Amino acid sequence: MERIMMLLLFCHVSSAVKHSLKMFYTASSGVPDFPELVGAAVVDGILAIYCDTNKQIVEPKQDWMRKIFENDPQHLKLYNGDCFEYQPNLLKVKMYSLKQHSNQSVHILQRMHGCEWDDETGEVNGFGQYGYNGMDFVSFDLKTLMWIAPKPQDVTTNLMQDAKKTGIKYCQNYITHICPELLKKYLDYGNSWLQKSGTHDLM
Repeated sequence: MERIMMLLLFCHVSSAVKHSLKMFYTASSGVPDFPELVGAAVVDGILAIYCDTNKQIVEPKQDWMRKIFENDPQHLKLYNGDCFEYQPNLLKVKMYSLKQHSNQSVHILQRMHGCEWDDETGEVNGFGQYGYNGMDFVSFDLKTLMWIAPKPQDVTTNLMQDAKKTGIKYCQNYITHICPELLKKYLDYGNSWLQKSGTHDLM
């Protein structure tokens, strides 16, 4: 029993060191009763922000995220632009390109990116990837700074992605700088709020 308790304690401590921020965007085309775009921000596995093009509002799903938006209206403005302008336009273009090069009917295109931060070592890791119709499409390799296609038939689009150097620089910058800074900000707000309310923190 003591060994089990020690193991559980160890797992809790080790899992508490790393924190994550993950962004999910799902675009649809020709799918009945489904928004053109759905977006979500998830902090340490907790849904923090939700948006979709049907509602046309960015919804904070946690009290501490609502506080961030109240204290920093510019932050909310950025999410509004991301959810209702940038991401829908970006994914429309990519969906059209994918249809042209794969000769497939693409109804769902997903974009996922985020980072993981170790608050003891300061190490930062991250990911960026696309999937369509429930299948993996391309993923960003932070070490080689290249887009990698899991299947040979995706190589053409993979090379097109790799040729866009500005896109690669943005992905690298987002994963290594923007995302970790956002994550730290959310953790600071979240833990401060939860400590005031007397509930468990995010750490």
